[in-house]
Amino acid sequence: MECKLDSITIHYEVRGSGIPILMLHGYSCDHQLMMGCMEPLFEERLGWQRIYIDLPGMGLTKGEDWINSTDDMLSVVEQFVDAELPGQRFVLAGASYGGYLARGLLSKRFEQIDGMLLICPVVRKEKRKLPMFTVLERDEVFLKKLQPKQVEEFTAMHVVQDRYNWERFEAEILSGVQSADYSFLERIRQQYDFTFKPEPFPRPYEKPVLILTGRQDHVVGYHNQWEIVEHYPRASFALLDRAGHNLQIEQSQLFNALVNEWLDQVEKNAIS
Repeated sequence: MECKLDSITIHYEVRGSGIPILMLHGYSCDHQLMMGCMEPLFEERLGWQRIYIDLPGMGLTKGEDWINSTDDMLSVVEQFVDAELPGQRFVLAGASYGGYLARGLLSKRFEQIDGMLLICPVVRKEKRKLPMFTVLERDEVFLKKLQPKQVEEFTAMHVVQDRYNWERFEAEILSGVQSADYSFLERIRQQYDFTFKPEPFPRPYEKPVLILTGRQDHVVGYHNQWEIVEHYPRASFALLDRAGHNLQIEQSQLFNALVNEWLDQVEKNAIS
């Protein structure tokens, strides 16, 4: 599907109907990242409209010349919300850079958002506290079946390196990474941090929030994410071992359990 805005056209996919939940993927990926981990949760859970967008320069959304910063990226997301969810309440889910955008969007649309999921979220680009990259499981027999380039891309990111993780990495992460417009993204990288602080809010955000972090996440870490918890009085914070930056794949069972519980709380909050 296409959402034609004044100065950009956004590609997006919609599944189901009911409570809208807007999904924001990570930097250099596309909507497959969020669709891969979130859609299985809704196979037996009705009443949700899942909206997956491709951010500018990623997937099928072209990066436009006027977009030069993360502030501009957030403006695009706001325009999309105005066009597709005008005046509606909705829920947010964001991974990595998408989690950073989600926090920015919440600061702009505080009254409109009924809950937020942050998966390995970026807190800021500068002064990240990062653990060293660690491999906990490696299937050498399986890795020998891959092409050298595939091995390089996969093993540079994953803490758990086996067939299951490769197949999901290839389908959900690598597909977007290979199609991204890196000249455009490099321009954004130069102005990566917001020019404002998403938190604190005018008052505490008293809606269900789930923050998931990986103990072995060498990309965004887990220390800095704890710094924002106090701004979310109904937040659950989970630090998962055996999980790097693709936590939703490496710890899929825990991911499913925790996100299902968060969805339960959002549903209860919406009903009340």
